[in-house]
Amino acid sequence: MKKHNYSAGPCILPQEVFEKSAQAILNFNDSGLSLLEISHRSKDFVAVMDEARALALELLGLEGKGYSALFLAGGASLEFLMVPYNLMKEGGKAAYLDTGTWAAGAIKEAKLFGETVTVASSKEQNYNHIPKGYTVPADADYFHCTSNNTIFGTQMKEFPSVDMPVVCDMSSDIFSRELDFSKFDLIYAGAQKNMGPAGTTLIVVKDEILGKNGRIIPSMLDYAKHIKAESMYNTPPVFPVYASLLTLQWLKNLGGIAAIEKINNAKAALLYGEIDRNPLFKGAAAVEDRSNMNATFLLHDEAHAATFDAMWKAAGISGLPGHRSVGGYRASMYNALPLESVQVLVDVMKELETKI
Repeated sequence: MKKHNYSAGPCILPQEVFEKSAQAILNFNDSGLSLLEISHRSKDFVAVMDEARALALELLGLEGKGYSALFLAGGASLEFLMVPYNLMKEGGKAAYLDTGTWAAGAIKEAKLFGETVTVASSKEQNYNHIPKGYTVPADADYFHCTSNNTIFGTQMKEFPSVDMPVVCDMSSDIFSRELDFSKFDLIYAGAQKNMGPAGTTLIVVKDEILGKNGRIIPSMLDYAKHIKAESMYNTPPVFPVYASLLTLQWLKNLGGIAAIEKINNAKAALLYGEIDRNPLFKGAAAVEDRSNMNATFLLHDEAHAATFDAMWKAAGISGLPGHRSVGGYRASMYNALPLESVQVLVDVMKELETKI
């Protein structure tokens, strides 16, 4: 039976990425060696890293605009630390928007480096919406936000215009929708949502914002050193970078971000349409802030949960239970999830209605 993978991450990837990366593990570039055993300094892997960094900038529309792309280890959570280390001045201040668990984690780390202002938070409402109408302090060294909140199913639809560097954690919706990415000075994203397997993190940073905070930064945490070393300051996570390159190539061949956004909009419209139509279900997030990547929803009556759970499992659906912070269900519809998988879920929801 075909599986329909709604896992929030690590998540579904294109079938061709699995096939090509599996072959590379056995025999990479007809070298007779596995991708897992070649030197990261070999010309074959240097070419992979160079193309991955260049393609990330190309897809985001940032090539030739003064940005560098890095593929580093440590996950997006390490960037919670690296961002203030590189951007917050000694005795400085940073501004953060608190929209969920990961935003709160970033705030916690920033407080280790200096004054950290939370400009707005939706925590008291269990992060069921994106705060609006907030003011960012003009003297902040940077403003940080999280574009999509995987756990709670909310997504920023617009971003504030401020006279300071804008930093965005795009871990769960990067490459999924068209934005003017030049409005961001630093973007970071764990690979394991829309880009590849867990193990590497993409950082895209405008070169001119670095080296201005007066701090002595440990080498491994210094973006400038990683840029100078072309993302090879230490041994990179070879396999996750290669699989990410394959995913970026797949996206480019599909037509880039503009093409995948149309597909993502269709998937979201199909599922949210059923959530709103079906009297057995209700959405967990504010309608205007609903995420196209992570749809969170609940049963009106939990007495139907056992029946519904048995039905979606029988249909080959995987990874649907919601995070414990929200409960209910979470359908993660990342780039590689096909529209047909969403239709399978919608059909199960409709079938449940006929059984009750």
